[in-house]
Amino acid sequence: MGMWKSSVLFVGLSFVLVTAGCGQDDSSGDSASVSGQLEHTITGIEPGSGAYQATEDALSQYNNLTGWQQESSSAMAMLTSLENAISNEEPIVVSAWSPHFIFAKYDLKYLEDPKGVFGEEEYVTTIAREGLKEDKPGAYTILDRFELDISDVESFMLTIQDQEIEATAENWVEDNQETVNEWTKGIEDGGGTSVDLAMTPWDDQRVSANIMKVVLDQKGYDTSITPVDPAVMFESVANGESDASLAPWMPITHGDLYAQYEDSFEDLGKNVTGAKIGLAVPEYMEDVNSIKDLKSAEQ
Repeated sequence: MGMWKSSVLFVGLSFVLVTAGCGQDDSSGDSASVSGQLEHTITGIEPGSGAYQATEDALSQYNNLTGWQQESSSAMAMLTSLENAISNEEPIVVSAWSPHFIFAKYDLKYLEDPKGVFGEEEYVTTIAREGLKEDKPGAYTILDRFELDISDVESFMLTIQDQEIEATAENWVEDNQETVNEWTKGIEDGGGTSVDLAMTPWDDQRVSANIMKVVLDQKGYDTSITPVDPAVMFESVANGESDASLAPWMPITHGDLYAQYEDSFEDLGKNVTGAKIGLAVPEYMEDVNSIKDLKSAEQ
């Protein structure tokens, strides 16, 4: 998982919020009361994203979610709802993901998912257009070697809340030269060759893309970053408009889009592991610890 991902998103991550205009005094009430306050309505991002679909699956697989509905919303509206709910200590349920700075900024907890609808773990992979290895072998090799620790991503995401992401990326590269040298070992100067990276507008992907831009530029490439939604990200790499993307979340979040285009790009492997999606709530919702604690509209 820098307010871009938090204000433009996610996208995908899709962030799914369950909100209601309830007062502070009711926020820690029993789960039946909380479900009623939420009006059994889930507000998500764009239909088609993995988290949105996983939430739809949860609605159909959990009997206690009978009568709940999911409504799509913009990412900015979702994050505003989250911020407002927490500032007023109102109940809210979020279909969240890690890495994301919200887990450092707010006291949130993932709800237990007994049915495993959201999966055990996500990872982020690197995809490249067909022919990139032959056309731009140096850039291809750096992309192939690129991998970040999830703790570095989360730390970076916190930093960019108060600092320009370009400066943060430059500082990270300077402070992690040993890692960067492993990525660039034996690579010749790019000689000004252009490299276009397609990026989803999530903070964790802004982190990866901007670090990669600094690394490639330092090796003599002319790197551009194009922010797009997930569907366009896959399409642009598949049709060769973009050289690569570090953004696909697998196997759930972008799994459907990946399957749609997988015969038209090359997967270079995981660049971040230990990612996660699922429903999360503020810690002050003491009676809601599992998806099963949310009550049916028929109760």
